[in-house]
Amino acid sequence: MAKAATVEAGTDARERILRAALEAFSDSGFNGATTREIAARAGVPLGLLGYHFGGKPKLWRAAVDRAFVELRSGLDGVLAEARASDERGRLRLLIRAHVGFVARNPEFVRLMQEEGKRRGPRMRWLVDRHVKPLYAALLPLIERAQAAGILPSDIAPVHFVYILAGSAGVLFHQAEECRRVAGIDVGDPAVVETHARAVEHVFLGPPQEEDS
Repeated sequence: MAKAATVEAGTDARERILRAALEAFSDSGFNGATTREIAARAGVPLGLLGYHFGGKPKLWRAAVDRAFVELRSGLDGVLAEARASDERGRLRLLIRAHVGFVARNPEFVRLMQEEGKRRGPRMRWLVDRHVKPLYAALLPLIERAQAAGILPSDIAPVHFVYILAGSAGVLFHQAEECRRVAGIDVGDPAVVETHARAVEHVFLGPPQEEDS
């Protein structure tokens, strides 16, 4: 029993470290974030970061891995969803899954924007390990939607992927600006739902009878 409790406590501490690391890296960038700051955010001794991850570069990769595991679990579930009777319905589920993820993880959007704007080994690792495989997974759905006339066929699929990423995430990435502009809390579930419907409308137009 004591051993199980110890393992559980270690797992919980590791999870807190990964969450704190993603937040710190998104707020301060890789160079600005410190392991001391991450340990303080996670509420763990500094030495525990080295024990679990061995240093800041490995911790950064582990935090990114964790975020993409959550993202992929939602999107992969949509791609395999049997309830979606057509590509329009599957795209609606995909949009909702992505908006839900970025609403829960706005720090992920900030980190991606920070790393994606410059060349370097972290960007190359991130793209090769996560972004390219995700793009490859989404490509068949987009191409089927284009063939069905749901999305324009004369636009390369990469544009739709980045439009989705931008339109879904910027509201949550710039939550304080949005609060100042419109007086809304983007963490409110009703606001998240409204935003998901707005992104759906941008991509797919108003709901059709078969979507209801």
